[in-house]
Amino acid sequence: MGKKLWSMKMNTATLVLIPAAIGINYLGKLFAQLLKLPLWLDSIGTCLASMMGGPIVGAIVGAVNNIIYGLTADPISTIYALTNIGIGIAAGVLAYKGFLKTLKGAVLSGLLVGLVAVLISTPLNLIFWGGMTGNSWGDIAFAACAAKGLPAWIASAVDEIIVDIPDKIAVLLIVYAIGKGLPKSLLSLYQSGEEIADLD
Repeated sequence: MGKKLWSMKMNTATLVLIPAAIGINYLGKLFAQLLKLPLWLDSIGTCLASMMGGPIVGAIVGAVNNIIYGLTADPISTIYALTNIGIGIAAGVLAYKGFLKTLKGAVLSGLLVGLVAVLISTPLNLIFWGGMTGNSWGDIAFAACAAKGLPAWIASAVDEIIVDIPDKIAVLLIVYAIGKGLPKSLLSLYQSGEEIADLD
């Protein structure tokens, strides 16, 4: 992975990317809520920032997104910044490894990022929500597992998997499509460009 993966060039392009990506996260979540989709779609900006600026930029976007939402809407949402940090880091590493250059790689990335989200969110769901996600589709699965007498942590993991895996596959496919449509000259700004500060 090396120094290049874990470095962050705080140039003008990055300073524009971070708030734009946070806005994309909000729009994705709003879109999913309005259409009552069984998905979150609230990490598109996080994964896009990770692809363009690296895992540290993606982690910053994910964390700030949840902190803002926690301060303005749902205080418990703040703790889920941990999940979005994990999503940002995982997506950034996979993008660096070239996974987002192909459709197959994007699907695999969605699966892997989804698993990261499940591993981080499931314990948080158990602590704060009794194991449920708040997504109706996933919570139906939680109730079914609980009715069969399965332990709460298994029911919670199933709940999270049903929501997070399809969601992250959809998110990474959207990011893959966006990446294919962006000019290479724009993407190059995040590897080079004039530095305001260089955080290694």
